[in-house]
Formats: sequence, C-alpha cells, structure tokens
Amino acid sequence: MILEVDDVSAGYGPITVLRDISMGVAPGEILGVLGRNGMGKSTLIRCLSGLIRPDAGRIAFNGRDVTTVPAHERARLGLSRTWQSTELFDDLSISENVNVAAHNRAADDAVGEALGLVELGWAAELMPSDLSQGQRKLAGVARAIAMRPRLLCLDEPAAGLDTGESTELGRRLRRLADGGTSMLLIDHDMGLVLSICDRVYVLEFGKLIVAGPPGAVRSDQRVVAAYLGSAAAEIDVGQP
Repeated sequence: MILEVDDVSAGYGPITVLRDISMGVAPGEILGVLGRNGMGKSTLIRCLSGLIRPDAGRIAFNGRDVTTVPAHERARLGLSRTWQSTELFDDLSISENVNVAAHNRAADDAVGEALGLVELGWAAELMPSDLSQGQRKLAGVARAIAMRPRLLCLDEPAAGLDTGESTELGRRLRRLADGGTSMLLIDHDMGLVLSICDRVYVLEFGKLIVAGPPGAVRSDQRVVAAYLGSAAAEIDVGQP
C-alpha cells in the first residue's frame, strides 16, 4: 500500500469527528470515499494531507510514518491534494497557474505534461475566466499533477459540475490512475465514485461502515437505506 491508515481518530478540540479509521490505497488504485454532509469526509482528507494531526492512530505514506509530519513535508514526499473550491489565480494563465505547483519541484515540461494528461493542453495560454467550471476543475487537478505526486487526494472535484462534465472528469481521472497515479477520491457524486473507483469506503458519523468493490457497496442495504434509496438501481458502476 502506498497509503496506510491504522486506527486513526481525529477531530477539533474536544469534538471527535473520525473514529478508528483504517484503510489503504494501493499503487495505481482509485479509492473512493462516500458519505453525507457532516460525516467526516473533509476531516479525513485534512488529516491525510497533514492539515490536522490525528488524536490517535498511525498514517504511513510510501512506507514512512508521517503521522506527525506537516503538510508541506508530505507534499514534498509526493502526497498532493486538490481543494473543494477551484482556487485558480484569475490574473494568471492556465499554464502559469499550473506552474505555481511545478516551480522548484519538477522539470520544465511538467506543466505541459500535466495539462496533457487532463486534455487541457489547448487551454495553456487562456485565462481561467475563459474556461467552463468543469475545465477549471481539471486545471486544478493538473496543478496537483504537476507536483508529480505518488498519491493524489481529490476533495470533491465534481462539486458544481453537471452530469456531462462529471462523466468527462471521471474518464480522465480513470485514465490517470491506469497510467499509475494512485488516488483517493472524496465526492458527493455517487455515480462518479461508483463508476471509476476500484474500491469504495462509506463513512457514517466518522466511522467506516462499509468497504468493498463498487458493486458490493451499491447493493449493501445500509448504503441503499442511508445514501442511495430508490436511485440505487439507476446508478451504473461500469467504467465511463
């Protein structure tokens, strides 16, 4: 496993949000995490990326214990993340936005390579205002890729996208994973998560209640009752 999480609990002051979380991400795998609002998804990604320190448990990245390692050091080790908001610099071109991450980290061709991987090479000299919301999201993914991470944590990359944009995002993320980039994907778009992830975990009140391949997770009665309801039968878990 490139990422190993063992019995991690975390929260804010006296409030515990995550309870005894154990999971792992294998090389070239997309691991999905589902859960309703307030179930601990964002806290999980903050904990994994080093923005908050766990109260208990252990986090290992690429064989190294990083439980107490700060976020900037984890980034140098190859753990990159995206943010829920697009967070682009509107006064910089798309290539310049991506270069912010690549600077002092990768070769000069890192920007072109990252944009090419998300099929945005054509937009290199455009400004963020020239792109659709879905394309801006992809530019954010390209910026994270420019760091040449060993693991890419995606925090709700499909937020604000329509169905077509979400499907296209999923296709490109799957292509990246098939090329060897490991990912942890957190999103509210269940269709996206269930269609591109190799394995899926479900969080409820800070605890993992279900884990397995997408088909098994979709048919689990706890997931059907809590998250999917009658829509469960309509979600396609095949590759996009």
